[in-house]
Amino acid sequence: MTSPPRKLLDQLRETLRIKHYSLRTEEAYADWTRRFILFHNKRHPQEMGPTEIEASLTHLAVERNLAASLVRLRSPQAQNQALSALLFLYREILHKDVQPSVEFLRAKKPKRLPNVLTKDEAHQVLGAMSGTHQLMARLLYGSGLRLMECLRLRVKDIDFGHRQIMVRDAKGEKDRVTVLPGTVLPDVQRHLRFVRLLHEEDLSKGYGKVYLPYALTRKYSKAEQEWIWQYVFPADRLSTDPRTGIIRRHHADATALQRAVRTAARKAGISKPVSPHTFRHSFATHLLEAGYDIRTLHLCLRHPGPLG
Repeated sequence: MTSPPRKLLDQLRETLRIKHYSLRTEEAYADWTRRFILFHNKRHPQEMGPTEIEASLTHLAVERNLAASLVRLRSPQAQNQALSALLFLYREILHKDVQPSVEFLRAKKPKRLPNVLTKDEAHQVLGAMSGTHQLMARLLYGSGLRLMECLRLRVKDIDFGHRQIMVRDAKGEKDRVTVLPGTVLPDVQRHLRFVRLLHEEDLSKGYGKVYLPYALTRKYSKAEQEWIWQYVFPADRLSTDPRTGIIRRHHADATALQRAVRTAARKAGISKPVSPHTFRHSFATHLLEAGYDIRTLHLCLRHPGPLG
């Protein structure tokens, strides 16, 4: 007896996982595919092509007036991400090469100058924060980390001896090294002592596993419970992995840090938009103001675009 064919979204999710896309991207691509199908009255994508893709994206750009860039998961998504999701669907799942005519629909990002805090403003915002969120923000500002790079740091990525942080699988799946400021070093060490106690408590209760990227779990069967692989900033509670059903302690929540930074900026009376990414822009600007050359800045940020 032959098994029924797999559903399209199941095929999409499986392929994304094989290609090591993040869970956030998986959820977003599946959501855009679902919207595309519903927009065309539940027609199967195999029966459609560039014309339907253009119609769907035009609806997003004109009638819904979506931004060109991704805001965040579970918020109005960008036309660019919708196009990327549909191109992935057709090329990787349906093995159908859509015509290049749809490429002109890729929205252009408006060129805006980034918000940058002065040194005094940065310290005022940090001073209005406390606890782990303050420590995260100090790393964002002192090391030029992106939000998710900070949250995904693992114990092994911090080199106290050389005062460096190894950023793994950063934007574009590239690794880079950035600085670990001496001012934050003792607080990170103190924080990790607490995290280690938390990990040992999890182990004593039969947990203590952490998500490992790609096929490392199969390659190193016990690594997911080892201390060096644990997140520097773990979540407050254990959770069930939606892909595997395994109970693990994931990294801290991005939304909570974003909220903490915005709240601190309001308390500090900063009259400009402030987000975790603002600290990265400020880090770069203040390095240049301090006389560091552009090559040093590039090595710390490692991104082809201006302060991306």
